[in-house]
Amino acid sequence: MAKLMVDKLENIEGKRVFCRVDFNVPLDEQQNITDDTRIKASLPTIRFLLEKGARLILASHLGRPKGKVIPEMSLRPVAKRLGELLGQDVKFAPDCVGAEVEKMVSELRPGEVLLLENLRFHIQEEKNDKEFAKQLARLCDIYVNDAFGTAHRAHASTQGITQFVEKSAGGFLMKKELEYLGKALSNPERPFVALIGGAKVSTKIGVLENLLTRVDVLLIGGGMTYTFLKAKGLEIGNSLLEPEAVNLAQKIMEKSESLPGVQLILPVDCLIADRFDETAETKVVPVENIPQGWQGVDIGDKTFELFANELKRAKTIVWNGPVGVFEIDKFAQGTKKIAELLASSDATTIIGGGDTVAAVVKFGLTDKMSHVSTGGGASLEFLAGKELPGIAALSEV
Repeated sequence: MAKLMVDKLENIEGKRVFCRVDFNVPLDEQQNITDDTRIKASLPTIRFLLEKGARLILASHLGRPKGKVIPEMSLRPVAKRLGELLGQDVKFAPDCVGAEVEKMVSELRPGEVLLLENLRFHIQEEKNDKEFAKQLARLCDIYVNDAFGTAHRAHASTQGITQFVEKSAGGFLMKKELEYLGKALSNPERPFVALIGGAKVSTKIGVLENLLTRVDVLLIGGGMTYTFLKAKGLEIGNSLLEPEAVNLAQKIMEKSESLPGVQLILPVDCLIADRFDETAETKVVPVENIPQGWQGVDIGDKTFELFANELKRAKTIVWNGPVGVFEIDKFAQGTKKIAELLASSDATTIIGGGDTVAAVVKFGLTDKMSHVSTGGGASLEFLAGKELPGIAALSEV
């Protein structure tokens, strides 16, 4: 489906444009923003709309207030930071619906911007309540969604509102996500290699099944490795195990064997630790030799070389999930070396949300990747081949 994007919108000048953004930023105890990456990610869309003379209304959630007004989750600090980044005043509404908000919108001039208070202060937002969606729609003439990170949720501000607005378009951030993730799934330059890590098989089962039918090589790393090893009948000591997912891992391995031209590669060695902290004693062992009382916390050197051989040949790489416990420096080397390899690669490198992004940020390599996804859950569901409600709801071209 070809969806309408913001750069194809016409006659924006003077129109009220409601732009759903993802300003779910971390705040410290003094309400200071500790990372403004998500605000900066939507600046191209915001600037484009303001330059076109839109009367711009921005809306986002922050945290999980569950329908209650929680002052610590107010978007007021975001309005201040956005104003600094834009170099212009950003007005702030005390709510996201109601007469006072409607009055503030009516007073907006072309090129001015108003940020609404946290959408999730209303329980109706996450319930995709029809009347609440109508109230949001009353604020605008055109709807733009630039919040890929919430596109997998059918909420009032991501899906419901589109039923009451004439035109609904994707922003530049949404467009970039769809271009990179969409091309990887539908028309990748080959060889196409996916590295899937992270803790749990169960949360990645859809991704693994979908990617198996599309990739040339599927590399498995991270905590989920040990559930696969258990499925192969190996002893894994105290390593992370999802007992209920052993059968899933078995089925994935069987499916890969039935697909011609597809390789599924598991680690051959791992870094193990006698306990889960920086002071742990560690050693590298073959995956067949993990002793009782020890746990796998990273890939070993032989596994890195095995993975590196495939990644160096690749023309398209999707990486979702770290290969070790990167938050602890002692267990972070595998993830760091993978990140460095991708950063120097000529392939199209797509980093899929969540912990993988946190790892790439930690190692200072974000700007060396082709695309770093802003949506953890959304990118997972997209890679699993699921339809995302926030994208499906956009107008067709």
